[in-house]
Amino acid sequence: MAAVVTRKGEVVSDPPLIQKLLNDPRAGLLWLPLRIWLGYQWFDAALHKIQSPAWMQTGEALKGFWAGAVAIPETGRPAISFDWYRAFLQALLDAQAYTWFAKFVAVGELLIGLALILGAFTGIAAFFGGFMNWNFMMAGSASTNPLLFVIAVGLILAWKVSGYIGADYVLLRFLGTPWRAKQPAPAYAPQAEPVTKSL
Repeated sequence: MAAVVTRKGEVVSDPPLIQKLLNDPRAGLLWLPLRIWLGYQWFDAALHKIQSPAWMQTGEALKGFWAGAVAIPETGRPAISFDWYRAFLQALLDAQAYTWFAKFVAVGELLIGLALILGAFTGIAAFFGGFMNWNFMMAGSASTNPLLFVIAVGLILAWKVSGYIGADYVLLRFLGTPWRAKQPAPAYAPQAEPVTKSL
């Protein structure tokens, strides 16, 4: 594997503290409260949505959020700073995607919350949670999203150990990773010719 080296030939490595936070299984104890807290935030937000017909039946809640986000006020700044993202949300509104997308958001939040609380596929759950936070922020909703996003990024970077005190302790050992290096095939050893006895 290639490494970044200085002009003197020294390998540029991560600071020891970062190595411990992201790779040492004992750091799982430090990530545990952040992971459970973040999971609870997603789980609690999902429960409110799942119990609301405006999310699970009509999608009106999401429609209202998108409509408010794409609106351009006569004075002041619009909620969305990037025109391409406003056009994206407007296209979803025009297609009435909120009727099914609201359910997707609510169930997605629930699954993210459960996965983080249990510590199952923590890095993947944190990635999708962070992606949802990013979308909320792009739509102009700050609220708690910046803090949730920062914690999600930390859990993603520490994916090997952030779920160590949780289901990932078993899952990572049992499933491994799809990009793991394959074990080298055993060297070819010629087999001895079978001995035949003549009568």
